[in-house]
Amino acid sequence: MNIDVKQIQKDPKSFFLIAGPCVVESEQLCFKIAENLKRLAEKLAISFVFKASYRKANRLSKGSFTGIGDDEALAVLQKIKSEFDLPILTDIHETKEIESVAQVADILQIPAFLCRQTELVVDAANSGKWINIKKGQFLAPEDMAKISAKVDTGKVMLTERGTTFGYRNLVVDYRSLLIMKETGCPIVFDATHSLQLPGGGGAVSSGQPQYVIPMAKAAAAVGFDGLFVETHPNPDDALSDAGAMIELNQMKKLLTEVKQVMEAAQA
Repeated sequence: MNIDVKQIQKDPKSFFLIAGPCVVESEQLCFKIAENLKRLAEKLAISFVFKASYRKANRLSKGSFTGIGDDEALAVLQKIKSEFDLPILTDIHETKEIESVAQVADILQIPAFLCRQTELVVDAANSGKWINIKKGQFLAPEDMAKISAKVDTGKVMLTERGTTFGYRNLVVDYRSLLIMKETGCPIVFDATHSLQLPGGGGAVSSGQPQYVIPMAKAAAAVGFDGLFVETHPNPDDALSDAGAMIELNQMKKLLTEVKQVMEAAQA
């Protein structure tokens, strides 16, 4: 599936949605989320990209869940792509992953902690796929101009996901969306990871999902091209990022209100 992210929006007053579970836990779970989100996105006329990490390489604890197996997870994503006719986004962590992942994914995501890895960014871009680079929690937004310039194809989007604020906390400076937009790249706001509490003082990271909707609405007032959300039918049972994801049954409220704010801001 060939996609052009700059043309993915059906309505210039709307946005595209990147959403799904943190990681591929099972085919059944991913199908349920994909089916629900596709139906909702079509109703609201929002273009939808299904997101799930096929493997989680960045874990705080050695015993944390990393995935069901690379081949199995990529097979699930391929089934979702084929059966629901959806573009797919998933993370890559090393250059050796690019060839196999690019056979399935339409958008290769560079995790925030790896955004300065030049070889990873350049080789990912050379795959011909769109690249989503998450701004590192440790970077100023203007630094992303240098990183996006590593992608010669022009197929790159940049994602805001909060900035480190002391220990185990993130803060969103909404100026970041405007500063990164000066690069000419599509800009994405990650509403769930921006509210993550890294480490959380325990064995896994936690978060503040109760603030996802108001934070996303505030970002919509500033303006973005894409909204990134991790969601799960039962976040408490999720095998990764359980404390940060929004419940699947809250997605309608989230998308409806965000779209209303964006339309009002551009009226």
